[in-house]
Amino acid sequence: MAERSGRLAFVNASAVATGPREPGPVRRPTWDDVGVRRGVGVGVEDGCVALIAPDDEIGAWYHSAPVPATLVDCGGRLVTPGLVDAHTHAVFGKPRLEDQARRAQGVSYQALAAAGGGILSTVADFRVRPRDELRELAAARLEAIAALGTTALEIKSGYGLAVEAELKQLRLIAWLRERSPLRIVSTFLGAHEIPGEYRTRRDAYVRLVIEEMLPAVAREALAAYCDVFCEPGVFSLEESEAILASAAGLGFGLKLHADELEPSGGAELAARLGAVSADHLGAISGAGIEALSASGTVAVLLPGTLTFLGKGRQAPARALLDAGAIVALASDFNPGSSPSANLPLMMALGVSQARLQPEEAFIAATANAAHAIGLSDDRGRLAVGGPADLAVWNCRDVRELAYWFGMPLVWRTYAAGRPCHAPGVGISSAGYAAGPLSPPLP
Repeated sequence: MAERSGRLAFVNASAVATGPREPGPVRRPTWDDVGVRRGVGVGVEDGCVALIAPDDEIGAWYHSAPVPATLVDCGGRLVTPGLVDAHTHAVFGKPRLEDQARRAQGVSYQALAAAGGGILSTVADFRVRPRDELRELAAARLEAIAALGTTALEIKSGYGLAVEAELKQLRLIAWLRERSPLRIVSTFLGAHEIPGEYRTRRDAYVRLVIEEMLPAVAREALAAYCDVFCEPGVFSLEESEAILASAAGLGFGLKLHADELEPSGGAELAARLGAVSADHLGAISGAGIEALSASGTVAVLLPGTLTFLGKGRQAPARALLDAGAIVALASDFNPGSSPSANLPLMMALGVSQARLQPEEAFIAATANAAHAIGLSDDRGRLAVGGPADLAVWNCRDVRELAYWFGMPLVWRTYAAGRPCHAPGVGISSAGYAAGPLSPPLP
């Protein structure tokens, strides 16, 4: 982690959106929770927010600095907390270009997986790709992610599906966490798929996850959470509960990939186990909505995934919010079903496809997303004493973040008060299918 900054003063913003006044999730967000303030700036000292005050007070504070300070003239731009991506698979090798072409021919996600494509093709590549190359790819992706306004994210394993390969991935995530200015939370997802060598021995693979993988990950303290892909054809409710019960006994927080393509009771299981989040939920049942609304489990919705897969529906965000559930948005950035880490794009899809209001989408990508990865005490909002993770946007109104569909909106992003991407880095200059984000073509 980079050392903290000295003193910075952000002035001349069109507005500062601080987020909720208090830490924690918001069940029915309003504009009051967005916390839009005009005529104010932000003072940063030693990586933390020192004051949020009128520009003249920020200016006086800046000039009183005992050592040289940095003045950031926002030029009428919008300032917000850095976005939080609560669900990514950002450490991988090659993109799955063939899968996209085959889906366009009508081949289903399940059929691709059964034929050795999908997740298993990424697993095969990851197992043999050198660590140094994976590090370079992941580090470049993180810089591009920062250039999209994200300052904190979760990264899952799940592309090893063998003891040493899963440890390899989690150690790579730990390496990134030590070196990136972004706040990274690690999740163990050994139960992402049944690997090819265990296809006729499902029980043996579940035992491997429980008896060998989980203890090994716990010994090295490589993950805060354990996740399971609970879906018909992947891991059953019974298998998922067995894995998660063992994980809880070892001190892991719990997460589920739940009800993505078919309703299977995953959301209900997440609520019953007290999981921090249930993610996907494209096919959640009415009972699942009721269970989440009565629990503290965050419904993490991934609109980019269902869009990229060509599905004609989204998770029922409106029904979840109206029932009182805690709703977050995330990218699901991965090489097969959501090759985008653009959270403003996910906010736009949340509004246009899942019927969120702009203020709900903003809270879903900040405060509620932070809660979904255990960071709600200090991320997803700007508060005096909290970390100075903030984004400055080339727009003037918070509603624009979910309006300019897929456009590169970030001017600068700061993590702990330090710029965390080089000028010009991002989707507009690096792309996701070429350059530093993908392995060289054969």
